[in-house]
Amino acid sequence: MRKKAMSAAVLGLAVAGTTVLATGSASSHGYTDSPISRQKLCANGTVTGCGNIQWEPQSVEGPKGFPTSGPADGRICAGGNGPFAQLDDPRGGNWPATKVSAGQSYPFRWQFTARHRTTDFRYYITKQGWDPSKPLTRAALDPQPFLNVPYGGQQPPATLTHQGTIPGGKSGKHIVLAVWNVHDTANAFYACSDVQF
Repeated sequence: MRKKAMSAAVLGLAVAGTTVLATGSASSHGYTDSPISRQKLCANGTVTGCGNIQWEPQSVEGPKGFPTSGPADGRICAGGNGPFAQLDDPRGGNWPATKVSAGQSYPFRWQFTARHRTTDFRYYITKQGWDPSKPLTRAALDPQPFLNVPYGGQQPPATLTHQGTIPGGKSGKHIVLAVWNVHDTANAFYACSDVQF
């Protein structure tokens, strides 16, 4: 009888521990896959040498308030997270890029693993003439988002697409920075997608 009680207690602790671990990873959150983000390219094996981001593309979370606050320049694509610094490495400007056209209507899509209440989604793009061989900075981005989608504190579905227009006046390689501002925390999620005009 005592052995059964001990086994039940050990099993209970194991289940509780698993639940805590599962809850911790379930609070990991979301990424863009259209245009495909750097973290998704790492997770699907298209790009290697990515470190831990390959296992958790949804976890690029950092302080919100971009561009006046948020991750430091040069650390934007990783959301300021040191363990995901590979996302900030420009790789000589050789990240795979999604082909886009100026003025094109484009579906910007998020995949969520935890659907937080949301303030808004903002999409920025690099300026013409920026240097794709250097880490992303605020100075490299157009100062205003080209697409801003208010979400009023609502919770998004598991997959969410925003139809937006690709800005004109661009040629060559650029980065689209997507920022998902969580409504009820001090954080946002960041995703850098390389595009080719």
